[in-house]
Amino acid sequence: MANNQAPQGNHDPAGSTQMFRAFVDEPQARQAAAPSSSGPRIGLILGVVAAVAIIAAVAWLALA
Repeated sequence: MANNQAPQGNHDPAGSTQMFRAFVDEPQARQAAAPSSSGPRIGLILGVVAAVAIIAAVAWLALA
C-alpha cells in the first residue's frame, strides 16, 4: 500500500505560511471596514421607520 501522506514534488512550506498569515489577517481587515458601512445602514433604518410611520398615519386617517 502506498503512503499518500508524504509530500510529493517541491513543497514550499513558506508558501503555506504566507497563505495562513493571509487567512489570519483577513478578519481584521473586515472589522476595520465595518464602521464605515454603519452610516448607510442608519439611513436605511431611519427610512424604513419613516415609511412605517407614514403608512400608519395614512391608515389612521382612512379609518377615522
